[in-house]
Amino acid sequence: MKHELLQRELKVLSEVGMPIRYGTATIDVGYRLDLLVEDQLIVELKAVQNVAPVHKAQLFSYLRLGNKQLSLLLNFHAKHMKDGIHRIANNAPE
Repeated sequence: MKHELLQRELKVLSEVGMPIRYGTATIDVGYRLDLLVEDQLIVELKAVQNVAPVHKAQLFSYLRLGNKQLSLLLNFHAKHMKDGIHRIANNAPE
């Protein structure tokens, strides 16, 4: 996936560490984003039987912590890839 995005000349970072801030305390790498595209889009890759609410909650947390607006959850275990794509937006109804 990263290779395809790089071929399209997009800026793509993988395994991006995201700090967690609580009051004055900071945990340097509390989470790791699978992919960050153009410093705007968070892409989380899964290969699970069913996407659970916890997977979507994870993306909402990433969006809030990273001050981003849009993410994609891609589940490669889906029979058809179109059924494995979930768009999750910050401060917007699903």
